[in-house]
Amino acid sequence: MFHYRISGLSVASETELPGAIPAALALEPDVTVQLTPLPMELAGASTTGPNWQMDGEAFLLHVPRVGRFLMSAGKSITVALDDGATPRDASVFVLGSALGILLHQRGALVLHGSAVARDGRAIAICGHSGAGKSTLAAALCQAGCSFVTDDICVVGLNSARQPIVLPDGRQLKLWRQSIEKLDLDGRQGEAVREDLEKYFIAPEDVAVEAPRLSAIYVLRESRPPLTDGIGELDLPDAMRMLEYEAYRPGLRRRLGSAPQMLAQAGAMFGHARVFRLVRPLDFARMGETVDALLQHWDGL
Repeated sequence: MFHYRISGLSVASETELPGAIPAALALEPDVTVQLTPLPMELAGASTTGPNWQMDGEAFLLHVPRVGRFLMSAGKSITVALDDGATPRDASVFVLGSALGILLHQRGALVLHGSAVARDGRAIAICGHSGAGKSTLAAALCQAGCSFVTDDICVVGLNSARQPIVLPDGRQLKLWRQSIEKLDLDGRQGEAVREDLEKYFIAPEDVAVEAPRLSAIYVLRESRPPLTDGIGELDLPDAMRMLEYEAYRPGLRRRLGSAPQMLAQAGAMFGHARVFRLVRPLDFARMGETVDALLQHWDGL
């Protein structure tokens, strides 16, 4: 059995999960991951989609040519491999979509974003797939920040009801071009998937404790009519951002967590401000973006 601590949860897995950082201690698991046969259909499914079925606290997801993933009551992920697929193929989806759905089942507030920390404060970097969240997080880590999370950003509350980001327990994932431009070849690990030029990157400094979330920056590319700069969102726009930037927002709505998310958002926005960061998708100007973001963050 392999043991990890991911997004604040202790995870015990029958199969190794590449990209996850092994836990120092084998804790009583919050979540188990098993490989075992699964039925093709979810008996009594009340809601279905092109590749998924849901019934109460059970959610069955099929990833073609990889396998079926059953998430149950926020406590277990069961995987049945398709013909020719390996546990290594499935591990990417266990740590991605399957974990994201399971976190929604547990009622967590999950952003589609990366996060870094400095001086006990964290910022979350949100944006659509390909917006450059991981690359900017890696560049900020090179500028002295600690790595907190990549792609799945779970926001909880501390004892003072302040929002905190739960440390990821996984490595950064970067495309080959980003690795070369940021000169991170020495930290490159194995490929995320055999058919992708995307690789795990071991972070140099990892936040161990959950830092307080001080701001969320939503990434946008500078193109007309948007120009470079950082602007604060008012509360209605921040709420729309949360709806749009949640991890798998459509699935979250189907899982019925909208009322809970509103309460969580109220607590979060009482302490963390939301900004739109417009910058060029140009590696030559990455240093300018990092400097502008750090200067803005220091002024909060």
